[in-house]
Amino acid sequence: MPDYNPELESLVRELNKKATPGGPAADPSVAQAAAPQPVEPLPAGVAHSLDRILRYAAERDASDVLFVANCGVVLRRGGRIERSMDPILNAQEIRDLLLPLLSAERREELEARRSFDFSFVREGIGRFRANLHYQRGTLAAAVRILPAEIPTLESLHLPASLGKLIERKQGLILVTGPTGSGKTSTQAALMGIVNRKYPYHVVTIEDPIEYYHADEQSVFEQIEIGHDSNDFASALRSILRQNPDVILVGEMRDPETVATVLSAAETGHLVLSTLHTNDAVQAVNRIVDQFPAGRQVQIRQQLSLGLLAVIAQQLIPAVDGEGRFPALEILVANTAVRHLIRKGEDHMLSSQLSLGRSDGMVMMEQSLAELVQKGAITREAANMHCLREGELQRYLS
Repeated sequence: MPDYNPELESLVRELNKKATPGGPAADPSVAQAAAPQPVEPLPAGVAHSLDRILRYAAERDASDVLFVANCGVVLRRGGRIERSMDPILNAQEIRDLLLPLLSAERREELEARRSFDFSFVREGIGRFRANLHYQRGTLAAAVRILPAEIPTLESLHLPASLGKLIERKQGLILVTGPTGSGKTSTQAALMGIVNRKYPYHVVTIEDPIEYYHADEQSVFEQIEIGHDSNDFASALRSILRQNPDVILVGEMRDPETVATVLSAAETGHLVLSTLHTNDAVQAVNRIVDQFPAGRQVQIRQQLSLGLLAVIAQQLIPAVDGEGRFPALEILVANTAVRHLIRKGEDHMLSSQLSLGRSDGMVMMEQSLAELVQKGAITREAANMHCLREGELQRYLS
């Protein structure tokens, strides 16, 4: 029997009740949309207690837990959805589970913005990142389970060659990819190498903080947006006066942050940041397109001088359905790449990816083909995630 304290037992007993007849009716379309055919359904007896659900998910090595009104408990494991068919969570139970995580001030912000990101800790279970939001007028959440330890490149199945990028004293390393592609974990692994090897002053700006770095060789300061600073741009301007060696900016969300990041990369700082793009070439376009036409020549000049590399990544389901493997596209800013960025000839960057293997460049299709040849992923999975089908077939043959 689980060891409950009286308060938790009371919470479980109250929230484990079925929805009353007067409560919200289950919407089959919502359940179907949130949960495709389950791979391995959660047991129906999972109690409606936040701690019980999170502990169960962590023990099952789930990456995420989804809370959606009129749907069962939903987990994401190895990139695939699993759910409990019964019991469902009604709208009030979702609120009862999640709102106690927020202070009164944060609740007001959630109601004003209709979406709120934060991290939290459950004693004896772990650390979590959450996005609370509204859908169909009801509160919902996506909760990411954060590993207790800083990952390594090896544990993430990433090439050791990525570690060479952070041996540089200045410049910008961009990690790109869709949501859930492991960008933050890759950054954390690179920061772990810095921490173990170099006596640096490292400052991170995150929303929220996901990995806590205990000082080893480096001294870490970690700034959380909404708690330690109001926004990325103002936090970044402030830390440039604090003489950091390495700066991590969780995401370049606006032109002011992008411009400040580029300036920092030019003036003696090693900077890591992320963008939401599918490939390396799109990252260059995304940065430039954030600015009006009159500023784009200057931004291209700064980017051509400051960029070290763009790492675009996807997570591909493993052959056995257990876990995922990263497929990478790596664009290294050699002389030819810098010239193309400066001249605005971004359409030629893809050809440099295929020509620059000696400089450490990798095309996404090359990475996918290598995973297929190693038996890590299927050809079908590679086809689904490739960006240039002809290139994939060439590497596979």
